[in-house]
Amino acid sequence: MNNHFLNGLRTYTFTSKKDVVSYIQSHNTILVAVNAEKIMRSDEKLKTLINANTGYSDGVGAVWALKKKGFKGAIKIPGVELWFEIVKTLNHSHSFYLIGSTTEVIETTVKKLKVDFPEINIKGYRNGFFKDGDLDKLKADLKYLKPEIVFVAMGSPKQEYLMQDLFASHEAIYQGLGGSFDVYTGKVKRAPVFFVKFGLEWFYRLAKQPARVGRQIILMKFFWKLMIGKM
Repeated sequence: MNNHFLNGLRTYTFTSKKDVVSYIQSHNTILVAVNAEKIMRSDEKLKTLINANTGYSDGVGAVWALKKKGFKGAIKIPGVELWFEIVKTLNHSHSFYLIGSTTEVIETTVKKLKVDFPEINIKGYRNGFFKDGDLDKLKADLKYLKPEIVFVAMGSPKQEYLMQDLFASHEAIYQGLGGSFDVYTGKVKRAPVFFVKFGLEWFYRLAKQPARVGRQIILMKFFWKLMIGKM
């Protein structure tokens, strides 16, 4: 599988969600969404984690950077869609474990998945809030239950470091999901189709959450570096 380094961050050049699903069936790995913010702000610790695993282009910035590197087939693969593609394709053959969000959201997620995919094998789940001793219990749970796919929805980079820790004691396919469970259960609405289609989800989120403006400054710096060939 081809990959390119974007500001020192290895990003795989998948051409579709199905391409990712095909790849992970023969690779236990941590799937990490790569976007402009990660490309610009990842420290060496996070870069090392991503470069040892499987980064994919979750943001339009990463797609544009890959295209500028010469990979014209690069596309945006939203994590909020990828995890569902994994479930849709592998629910008959693989087992799952879900981690993250609130107790209410994770329980609703599990119930909805069992309705949407009656044959799905969910070996366990828990919320994303840990007290003393919870991490050790989770590791023991994973080692005992041996799920083949583990979804972790806790926000970045917290979820990446947790997945790295869990992977060391139980190798499986891991994916960080951010707020995907909230979207799936309807607690949070995704951007309208127009914004998604034209790569403007970032603008929609900014309009909804003006406090994100600081993150958009990072994006402007990213695009400037991209334009002058410093990526």
